[in-house]
Amino acid sequence: MIPIARRGLEVLTVLVCAAVWLFTIRMGQRDRRARTCQSGIQVTVLDSAQRNFVAKEDLEKWLDQDYHAYVGLPLDSVNLDRIEKLVMSRSAVKSCEAWLTDEGILHLEISQREPVVRFDDGHNGYYADASGYIFPLQSRGSVQVPVVDGKLPLKVERGFKGMPEDPEQLAWLQQVIGMVNYIKGSVWENNIKQMTVNAKGDLVLTLWEGREQFLFGPPVRVKEKLLLMRSYYEAVVPAKDPGYYGMVDVRFRNQLVCRK
Repeated sequence: MIPIARRGLEVLTVLVCAAVWLFTIRMGQRDRRARTCQSGIQVTVLDSAQRNFVAKEDLEKWLDQDYHAYVGLPLDSVNLDRIEKLVMSRSAVKSCEAWLTDEGILHLEISQREPVVRFDDGHNGYYADASGYIFPLQSRGSVQVPVVDGKLPLKVERGFKGMPEDPEQLAWLQQVIGMVNYIKGSVWENNIKQMTVNAKGDLVLTLWEGREQFLFGPPVRVKEKLLLMRSYYEAVVPAKDPGYYGMVDVRFRNQLVCRK
């Protein structure tokens, strides 16, 4: 075959393949337009074993309220980006991925926020995750995490979600989270009953056993202060009757101040 004829055949082959490809795409698009989104959704909650803030019926309710009709729409008319944003606007949802199968089934795969501490100012309760993101307590499910109550230096309105805008409030929140993370997995995790902020802004720790309260001060120098608390139990308690002291001040470096 002469080169010109061979080249012409190659070009013709490419054109035929391209035409077949375009025809296949158009037929696929036409077929996808003909298929519609079916009723019901398939939901996967990646961390449902740890938290149960969100259930399938919640997602169905949210989509009915905010997205309205999606059942019966052609597959290429369902706005998956909008669905993901609507789901992620809910405070307990950290991430969401949505996709449609060719059978018209809407799939949602979500992960939930993981609280590390709960706050209660007497009027409003809320969680914070490890990043400092605040979100409300959930009507569905709860998580056992340390609770900080009392005169909180956080000004959080009911229903608020997000990071504190005030730098001082954010700094305090991050210090508390650091303290909670340090205590987690230690002997103190199961011994500390309550963490309360008093009128002066100091943390006061109450343990499950004994009547002592520990004046902790701000949530800084956590390791040093916990070592002082340990020293109290090792050196002071054995020399006194049970419950002899009511308040133990660990705010100062290398110093225990005990009061009846």
